[in-house]
Order: sequence, then structure tokens, then C-alpha cells
Amino acid sequence: MKKPQSIEPSMWIAIGVALGAGIGVMIDQLAIGAAIGVAIGAALMSMESRKQGGDES
Repeated sequence: MKKPQSIEPSMWIAIGVALGAGIGVMIDQLAIGAAIGVAIGAALMSMESRKQGGDES
């Protein structure tokens, strides 16, 4: 059985920035939205790497 494909960890940052930029445009504060998006993306990346086992060093 094939293992389901997962998103690379670095892609979560890009997804977060895209979402944050969209929110920033809505609230007319693009820079703040992008910064919030980076934080959200980093959090999602961390959660996904922990879910997959992360570094076992």
C-alpha cells in the first residue's frame, strides 16, 4: 500500500505567507499579515514534523 504523500516542511512557510498576505490585504496591513503568515507557517511546519517523527537524533 502506498504511503500518502505529505507536504515538504518548507512548503508550510510558503502556505503561511500566502494566507497571511491574503489576510493582510483584507485588513489593509500587508506587512503585518505576511509576518503573521510566517509565524503560522513555522508553527504548522513544526507540528507536521513532530507528527511524522521529526529528527530522531
